[in-house]
Amino acid sequence: RMIKSSLKGIVIMIKKQKINAEKLYKAVLKLESIEECVAFFEDICTFQEIEAMTQRLEVAIQLCNEKSYTEINKLTGASTATICRVSKALNYGDGGYMTVIERLENDDI
Repeated sequence: RMIKSSLKGIVIMIKKQKINAEKLYKAVLKLESIEECVAFFEDICTFQEIEAMTQRLEVAIQLCNEKSYTEINKLTGASTATICRVSKALNYGDGGYMTVIERLENDDI
């Protein structure tokens, strides 16, 4: 009974986290300018979190440009573990990096 009760509690927590995550994604979609994005992310993230996300995006871009891990490390300072993690997401993930990279290329950023 105790295990069943604990599992039920975990399922409820997971559902709440999904709802909260969806609110975050919707909030990001409501932002209308670079300035609004900067303000939101500076409020919600630490400098280190923004830096980590920025680095991962740059790693993904460099991987798409067929740069070697060594070149990417020199360009971004990313560890081999980070580069591997991003590479795995590019190859086996849900396509989020590619969607963003393609749209950034279309914007000439």
